[in-house]
Amino acid sequence: MAQEGGKILIVDDEADILEIISYNLQISGYETATARDGEEALEKAKRFNPDLIILDIMMPNKNGMDACRELRRLPAFQETLILFLTALGDEKSEVEGLNIGADDYITKPIKPRLLVSRVNALFRRLNKEEEKVIRIGDLVIDRDKFNVSYKDRDIALAKKEFELLELLASKPGRVFLRNEILSQVWGTEVIVGNRTIDVHVRKIRQKIGADLLTTVKGVGYKFDLMM
Repeated sequence: MAQEGGKILIVDDEADILEIISYNLQISGYETATARDGEEALEKAKRFNPDLIILDIMMPNKNGMDACRELRRLPAFQETLILFLTALGDEKSEVEGLNIGADDYITKPIKPRLLVSRVNALFRRLNKEEEKVIRIGDLVIDRDKFNVSYKDRDIALAKKEFELLELLASKPGRVFLRNEILSQVWGTEVIVGNRTIDVHVRKIRQKIGADLLTTVKGVGYKFDLMM
């Protein structure tokens, strides 16, 4: 399992961006490698075997979206973290990036401290996926005991409320699309509407007494890191 201090491949066609990102990640304890386009990224990924790939979208030879699609088709990179770093800040591009397999999406210009923070969060989130207990600030989710507490107060959640909170909290800061939530919480064989998600989110907020779940308008929901 990847740990903080893991291996990161940085892909961008601008040399100064590669230098800035590499420097900030290295002083934060990560091992880095770089590539200048999508084709080189695929070759480097196979040799370097990164835990996380920071991938620009607008690049020559092969853009980041196409590189991401190809990586996700390879068994070795099914679970590799992918973070898009791009000047394309529109909602359509972000949704497309998440749909094809990205774990997170950050827009340029680069803010090095924010980038390192998001990278750290991705690694923590990956590690939490195998933990029996999720602890984020004052929130504790015990998967085995089906128990939730917030600020040492037990919270009684219905089964689907628990599963929805567990899903969002398993990857803090990551936007879950509505169709993802419906598929992973309710399954593909059960027909429910989008309003079902909204109702369950509202109930979770009311029971916890804090707004830990952020609505991303027209896209989905995420667990808010700024608790």
